Amino acid sequence: MYKLNFQLMQLHKYSLTEIESMIPFEREIYLAMLAKHIREENERIKNAKRRK
Repeated sequence: MYKLNFQLMQLHKYSLTEIESMIPFEREIYLAMLAKHIREENERIKNAKRRK
C-alpha cells in the first residue's frame, strides 16, 4: 500500500489526502483506469517504434 501511494503521489500527482479520502472501491476504479491508460500508452509507443 505504501509503495502504491508513493507511486500515485510521485508519478501521477495525486496528493496523499486525495488518496486516503477515496472510498475503497473508488480507489480500485481509478487504479484500474490508470493501469489501462498505462497499457495503452505502452502499446502506442511500441507501435510507433515499429513504424520507424
